[in-house]
Amino acid sequence: MGIKEEEEKKLKFCSLASGSSGNCLYLKADDTAVLIDAGITCKRICEGLAEIGEDIKNIKACFVTHDHSDHEKGIPVLARKYRIPVYSTVETLTAIGIRERGGVPRELMYELVPDKEVEIGDIRIMPYSTSHDAANSVCYTIRHGERKLGMATDLGVFTEYTLKHLADSNALYVEANHDRNMLMMGPYPYKLKLRIDSELGHLSNEACGELVTRLMFPGLHTVVLAHISADNNFEELAYQTVKQIVCEHAERNGCDVPEIIVARRYSRTDVYEV
Repeated sequence: MGIKEEEEKKLKFCSLASGSSGNCLYLKADDTAVLIDAGITCKRICEGLAEIGEDIKNIKACFVTHDHSDHEKGIPVLARKYRIPVYSTVETLTAIGIRERGGVPRELMYELVPDKEVEIGDIRIMPYSTSHDAANSVCYTIRHGERKLGMATDLGVFTEYTLKHLADSNALYVEANHDRNMLMMGPYPYKLKLRIDSELGHLSNEACGELVTRLMFPGLHTVVLAHISADNNFEELAYQTVKQIVCEHAERNGCDVPEIIVARRYSRTDVYEV
């Protein structure tokens, strides 16, 4: 098999934006390219894709995790302008009111059922349920051949069910949303602090580190820290906290430490291979 052929078989991904101001993840395997979430403008998505040599017209589908605006804001324009199919749970499709907010054609909306895998070209995508204050929210694992990317954002807690879905991921895209001390000492209303720190909120830096250690195995080589709070965290703090937890686990258990990367709020990451 030639080098070019081997490269084409790899699953590639790139975060175009990450955080409460907007989330969008790009994935590609062979000739199949998809988005997960579109919480930034269509214009920004097109610009981000252009920077990595991709055309919006090549996107086969957009998968939505839940109905909060930082995950679905750009969907109506994407669907209307470029005829990109939208996949999510029926509750999410209903909650974001796609039909009312732009007349997205019914034929472009596809219902997902948690724990039931779908195929888009060369990519297999599995939705799994998450604990978040949204209508039947999900996250996804993405497979291409033997390669797997596990995504875990916008979940207040992880369980054995979560771990089962994310097991054997070669790369992880996982939230390190907040530092708990910063959250509790910060300016947010007390009720909002409790919501963020609850099972319906977001994972803290420490919880993210614990999740990664539960998923470490020789095939895990890349961990991307996502959805970092602008008010209750710092990128460097998230990175150092998770890295310390992961390194201590690796030292105790004699295993390798995966590369840890931070997804930026307003700019894209490099393109990584799974």
